[in-house]
Amino acid sequence: MDSIFSIFGSYVDWDVKRLLLFTAVLILTADFIKNRRPGSFPPGPRAFPIVGNLFTVDYKRTHESMTQLAGIYGDVYSLRMGQAWVVVLNRFEVLKEALVNQGDSLADRPDLPLLVDISHRQGLVFSSGHTWKQQRHFALSTLRNFGIGKKSLEPVILDEFTNCAKDFNSYKGKPFNPHLMINKAVANIICSLVFGHRFDYSDEKFIKLIKWFDEGLEIGGSIWAQLYNAFPLLMRRLPGLHQTVQHIWDDVKDFIRAEIKEHKQKWDPSDQRDFIDCYLNEIQMRKGQADTTFDEENLVISAWDLFVTGSETTSTTLRWAFLYMAKYPEIQEKVQAEIDRVIGQSRQLSMEDRASLPYTDAVIHEVQRMGNIVPISLPHVTNRDVQLGGYTIPKGITVITNLTSVLYDKNEWETPDTLNPGHFLNEEGKFVKPAAFIPFSTGKRVCLGESLAKMELFLFFTSFMQHFTISMPAGVKPVMDYRFGVTLAPLQYEICVHSRLE
Repeated sequence: MDSIFSIFGSYVDWDVKRLLLFTAVLILTADFIKNRRPGSFPPGPRAFPIVGNLFTVDYKRTHESMTQLAGIYGDVYSLRMGQAWVVVLNRFEVLKEALVNQGDSLADRPDLPLLVDISHRQGLVFSSGHTWKQQRHFALSTLRNFGIGKKSLEPVILDEFTNCAKDFNSYKGKPFNPHLMINKAVANIICSLVFGHRFDYSDEKFIKLIKWFDEGLEIGGSIWAQLYNAFPLLMRRLPGLHQTVQHIWDDVKDFIRAEIKEHKQKWDPSDQRDFIDCYLNEIQMRKGQADTTFDEENLVISAWDLFVTGSETTSTTLRWAFLYMAKYPEIQEKVQAEIDRVIGQSRQLSMEDRASLPYTDAVIHEVQRMGNIVPISLPHVTNRDVQLGGYTIPKGITVITNLTSVLYDKNEWETPDTLNPGHFLNEEGKFVKPAAFIPFSTGKRVCLGESLAKMELFLFFTSFMQHFTISMPAGVKPVMDYRFGVTLAPLQYEICVHSRLE
C-alpha cells in the first residue's frame, strides 16, 4: 500500500512541476510576444521578462544613467518599465522638435498609477486636456493679478529676505545648515499668494509642511515609485516607501484643506485676497456649467502643485548657489564687486537692476544649469502617433525629456561640467541666454512657476550677495554630490555666513 501512495505522490509531484513549467513558459512567451519592439519603434537595451528595464537604470542617478544610454542607443531610445514602454528624448534639437514643433502631440501627462492615486488627474501639473487648459489659464491669470512678473510682488520677496537674513545673522559666522531656513523663506512667498499670509519660521505646522515636501519629492524619484507604476495592483497591497509618500501627500492636502476651510468661513466675494479666494469665487461663478472643472478638490491639488512648481525648485537652486559660492570664492567676489558698483551696500535692489548686473545674472543662470534642478523634467504622453528621429512613437506612449542631456551637452556649452558664468556673457560682457538653456523645460507644458522663480532667484540671491559673504567651515571642502528625487538637491551641508555690512 505504501508503495502505491509513493508512486502516486511522485506522479502528482511531477505533474505539478510540469504544470508550473508549462505556466512559466506560457507567461514568458506571452510577455515576449506582447512586448516586442515594433520595427519602427526606437531602439533600446534588451528588456528582461516581466520587469523589462526597471533595473537597467540606477535610480540614485537616473538622469546620468539615461544620458549614458543615449550614447549607446541614440538621442531617441526606448525602455520597457514593467509592462509599459517609455521613450527617452535627448539633446536640444530633439526636445525642441518634440515639445515645440510637435507640442500639441505631447501636451498631456501619462496616467502613471502613483500620480493618479495622488492627484486623481486634477490640478495644474498632472492633469491633461480640458481640465489642464482650464486650470492653467485660471492660475496664470490669477497669479499675474497678484503680482507675479510685476513690481508689486518685489516687496513681498524682499521682506521675506529680511526675515531670513535675521536668522542668518543670528549664527554670527558659526557653521549652520541653511536648508530649512531657505525653504521657509521661499515657501512663504507661495503661502502669501495662495493662503494670503506668511508663517512664522518657528511655526511647527509650517516646518512640518516644508519637511513633507522635501521627503515626498525624494521618494517620488526612487525605485519605489517606478515599481508602483509598473505593478500597481501588487504594490498597492505591499508596504514600503510608496505607501509612505502617499501618506505624506495626504497630510499636505489636509493642511491645504484646513486653509480652505478657514477661507470659506471669512470669504467675501468682493474682497479676493489670494488664490484660494479667487478659486472659491470661480467655483461659484461656474456652478451649473456642464464643462466646469472647478471644485474644491481641484483647488486642493492646484494649491499643492503651486507649492511644488513655485517653491521647492527655487529653494533647491538657492541651496546650490550658496554651495557654489563657497566653492568658488573668486566668482562670489566678482558678483559682490558688481553689486557694490551698481547698487552699493545700503540701497535695496529691484528687478530693474538686473539689466545692470550682467555678471550676477550670468552666475544665477549658470547655477541653474549646473544645479540641473529637474533633471528629467516631468513625463509627457503622446496623444497621437508622433515621428521623431526617424522613429514612430505610437499614441499612448510615455515620453521622458532628459534635460540633463541638454544642460550638460558638450556641443552646447564650452565647459559643461564646470561652473562658468562665461556661458551667459558675450565678448562685451553683456548677458546672453543660449537657446539650449531650458531648466524649466519648453513648449506648452513649460514650468508654470518659471516667472515667479526668476524673480525669486534674482532678488534672493542678489540680496544675499549684497549683505553676506559665504564660506565653508574651517577645514571643510564643499561636497558637490546630490540626492536624486523629482528634484536634484545637494547633500546636506553647513556654511559660515559673515555680514558684509559690519
